Amino acid sequence: MQHEVDGRARILTAARSLFSSKGFHQTSMAQLASAAQVSVGQIYRLFKGKEDVIEALVRVDSDAWTAQMTILRSRLDAKELSVEQAFEAMLLHSTDEKDEALSFEILAEAFRNEAVGGMIGQLCLGFRVVLRDFACVANPDLTGEALDAAEELLLACMFGLGHRTLSRPKLPAVIAAKRAAQMIVAGLKAIR
Repeated sequence: MQHEVDGRARILTAARSLFSSKGFHQTSMAQLASAAQVSVGQIYRLFKGKEDVIEALVRVDSDAWTAQMTILRSRLDAKELSVEQAFEAMLLHSTDEKDEALSFEILAEAFRNEAVGGMIGQLCLGFRVVLRDFACVANPDLTGEALDAAEELLLACMFGLGHRTLSRPKLPAVIAAKRAAQMIVAGLKAIR
């Protein structure tokens, strides 16, 4: 059992690196097996194919994001953070550039592959619930269309800040997150 867990972790680590540098379709199962120091058969025992590897990577990242948001919400409830600081931390988490190329690769595959697209859509439903909750903390009076628009704006900010390096940003991520959080909270509070 531990051998399977270790093999799975090595496969996901190798896939993260190879898919980022070479691309999903340009990475063969043999290359993935070699990089992970497992056999191709081991990969197929643990995953149905590369699509399942992508799903596992997305789930790991999604679970980490959800755990981070749960911590932020707890700290917000405990009054350890202001709503602005919570948004800042959320946005800063999105600017982590270590997997930006992988994220682009997965999003491209989501448009080409209905199963991957469906999985990303399902995960976004969960993200939307969290974002709505944070929006309501900033402005408890948000309802209906205004709340739906806040959810859309926040999701767009998360995606956009997560892919900012290609736009040649002028601000460091820390400052961009701080200023964006200020603007988001001010905007959310202004909506009636």
